[in-house]
Amino acid sequence: MRTITQTIVFTISLLTVSLTCNAQWYEAQGHASTDKDSVDIARTKAMENALKKALLVAGASVSSVQQVVNGLLTQDQISIRASGSVNSIELIDEFHSNNMISVTVRADIFPQEKKCFSLDYKKSILLTKSHLTQRQQANIGKIYQLDSAVINQLNNKLAKQSNYSHGKLLLKSSTQFYRLNASFNEEKIRQLAMSLADTTDSQYIVFSEINDISFEQERSNSWKIWQQGTYPRSFNITIYLYNGLSGEQIWQQSYQNSAVWEFTKREDVDVNGTAFWQSGYGIMISSLLDSMISDIDDNIMCEPSEGRILQVKENQITINLGRHHGVKIGDEFSLLHSSNFTSDLGRSYSGFNISPYKVKVVKLTKQTATATTLDNNSLGNIQINDLAVRY
Repeated sequence: MRTITQTIVFTISLLTVSLTCNAQWYEAQGHASTDKDSVDIARTKAMENALKKALLVAGASVSSVQQVVNGLLTQDQISIRASGSVNSIELIDEFHSNNMISVTVRADIFPQEKKCFSLDYKKSILLTKSHLTQRQQANIGKIYQLDSAVINQLNNKLAKQSNYSHGKLLLKSSTQFYRLNASFNEEKIRQLAMSLADTTDSQYIVFSEINDISFEQERSNSWKIWQQGTYPRSFNITIYLYNGLSGEQIWQQSYQNSAVWEFTKREDVDVNGTAFWQSGYGIMISSLLDSMISDIDDNIMCEPSEGRILQVKENQITINLGRHHGVKIGDEFSLLHSSNFTSDLGRSYSGFNISPYKVKVVKLTKQTATATTLDNNSLGNIQINDLAVRY
């Protein structure tokens, strides 16, 4: 069955009201297709996504909305991560046009006492070329470049949709991740992630494996024996997210779906072309990429923003976070002194000692920041490649 295509478009406006506890109203609009869904189901999907977007903008995230009855949220059992909680939710508008439903949700969000300061900064993520684990499955359509095309599309979406990260691409050559992952060589993977982060000035590394792009056995129009059959084609990908400074894996997730392959079996398909990404199969992959971006944001939004120290001069340092990452004049950072160690089993680990010094940003470029100590004292044993961290 052809998968349902959703296009979610959001308009966010912030309304500040005079309430106790500094409550703020966040308004979000969501659109969902009714082509394959009933109006009630489409309304539910639009409301859930609109609410999730409102919470992300407010500095929180929502994993699920448990119950929607007649289009109205009646049970707000919401799992929230980060710096916010929901007091009330209202459906304030609904509009139908051209097989689309538009809803506007307004949520009253109360911030917690402890702020997630790292929400202000965008983390740099290196997106590496994916790996087709079953390369022979790409024979139909000659879609061997899908490993690069999917990641390139993910990077484009990341630039437009992500609230907490910006991407860099490494597509010209493959990494050794697939081979190392197949042999469960975690230590080598850790070293690879740290090496890539160091050479590309990235805080996080994304590896991925495309596990399945096979065809299902049953064609969708088998009853029309005089027509050529169109077969559903699967897409299964696993994403791995690593902290580039420590080399530790912080998250992984598999995504899978299928959609009708609209091209003939002998047709060579350009996976970088508009025709592919506007086909049912391309739209299905695009929808999975949207979910990936949301999940990546959820996993890094409150992670510390860590800048590598590039230069040390008396009471002044330069770090590899700048205006492009959201750093502002006057921002304060704690300093961590690198203290790596090796275990009795021979495995190396990244360790850090917290420095007594704090620094304040006094100068900015697009990619770097210059900061000085608060008391103008020298920085002691702080060295190049130590860290400046904002929690």
